[in-house]
Amino acid sequence: MISASGIPEFEFNLALATELKNSLEKAGMRVRMIGEKGDLIFLNHRTRRARGADLFLSVHHDSMREFLLARRDEFAGFSLFISRRNPDVAKSLACASAIGARLRAAGLVPSRYHADPVIGENRPFADEQNGVHYYDNLAVAHTATMPAVLVEAGVIANRQEELRMRDPAVRRRIAGAIALGASECLK
Repeated sequence: MISASGIPEFEFNLALATELKNSLEKAGMRVRMIGEKGDLIFLNHRTRRARGADLFLSVHHDSMREFLLARRDEFAGFSLFISRRNPDVAKSLACASAIGARLRAAGLVPSRYHADPVIGENRPFADEQNGVHYYDNLAVAHTATMPAVLVEAGVIANRQEELRMRDPAVRRRIAGAIALGASECLK
């Protein structure tokens, strides 16, 4: 996946994950980065390496299917995903909702297009207000042995949103909100 200007999604993910690591550590949490070298192609290898963690957070930036690229600038916002196949779906939902609430409090807006039955592939809401969707076959969410949340921080196919996601101050605000939500959830 690439951004509107051709930057690989991995670069956005790594920058935000690094900022998130710093924010989580400042909140007193122990953090283990997984896949930061881009070497874990198989998603279940990521969750295997996370065994023993209290929460698995998978950090991403949303792109879209090619047929939607002509409308790319219509789609913006964050999305959070959990799986009902996760062994602790209740805690996954609680953490995702707490993170979504903190993202909203930081001035970010949830994306709604993932719930659309045609465009966004019909991912039903688990918590609409906080941008949390069920995505039961999402590998990192259902193969994790602990609560798991996949974060789509923004839609980098959107030209304006890509610029925001590249801004270090925006990254810090997003990371701080995710860390605060995760910390509240795990207390």
